[in-house]
Amino acid sequence: MSYVVDFTEVSTVGLESSPVADALAGLRANEARYFTNKFDHTFTVEPASEASETVDWVHSVLKDERDIVIASRPLEATSFVVDGTRMAYVFYESGLSINVMYGLEDGKKRAVGFKLSDGMEVPEELASRFKFARQKSKLAGTIRGSFFVIKGEH
Repeated sequence: MSYVVDFTEVSTVGLESSPVADALAGLRANEARYFTNKFDHTFTVEPASEASETVDWVHSVLKDERDIVIASRPLEATSFVVDGTRMAYVFYESGLSINVMYGLEDGKKRAVGFKLSDGMEVPEELASRFKFARQKSKLAGTIRGSFFVIKGEH
């Protein structure tokens, strides 16, 4: 069952099993606010079990590009197209959020972004490979993020 993410009344619906559920809900709401304000897009997620195609695509990009396998269990995912770019998000039980931004036309931006919820440790599979910058968010507290550019076709 899909869930429209509300960024005015932040809820942990679907994220309750995360040890940092409140921070992860804030991170998810932060993304919803961005897409609503920038693209007038309603950010809707569904359980990872119902979004296996999206989860599999994100995981294949990670594996093919950087040989990364995420240890945490995916809780929710979403995929949509805005402004000629396919966006895919997976939210993990650990508090990690991964997004793939994939321009549909050749030459458009293509990247993978990682965001860590406030209070979580950097996952072992990412710790030695990426440096994480900090940003403040009213909805999510301190978000730590990193990214890499996608080189291949997916």
